[in-house]
Amino acid sequence: MIKGFHHAAISTPDLKRCIEFYTRIIGGEVAWSFGWPEGTHEADEVTGLQNSAAEAAMLKIGDSFLEVFQFTSPEPQPQAGDRPVNNHGITHICLEVENIQEEYTRLLAAGVPFNCPPQNQDGSSMVYGRDPDGNIIELIEFTA
Repeated sequence: MIKGFHHAAISTPDLKRCIEFYTRIIGGEVAWSFGWPEGTHEADEVTGLQNSAAEAAMLKIGDSFLEVFQFTSPEPQPQAGDRPVNNHGITHICLEVENIQEEYTRLLAAGVPFNCPPQNQDGSSMVYGRDPDGNIIELIEFTA
């Protein structure tokens, strides 16, 4: 029986910067940190990689979690710039907020780039921005 959604995960080239963004700017907290050295058989089995090595943290944001990884082996391919939201794969993470205009203004002042100001649509207000690695973060406030 599936109980529900637990977390999403992001691979980053700079774990410290990623953790700082999602804690200091977004407001999450580090729930725990972990990692594994190259040659850890169990990690290679789970990830489907060979000779993997990584440092990671599980971040608590509200009632959900975001797992962030920095792999040192095998060497990751660089992300293709600001990946368009229409490309296949996970396209964005969404954070539910109260007072979207206030959060938008706060994050904009912190340097978060947004496509536009919050837009109203079918009982909600939403906006897309990007984290320091170019991953899309949606803010949403339900208004109805």
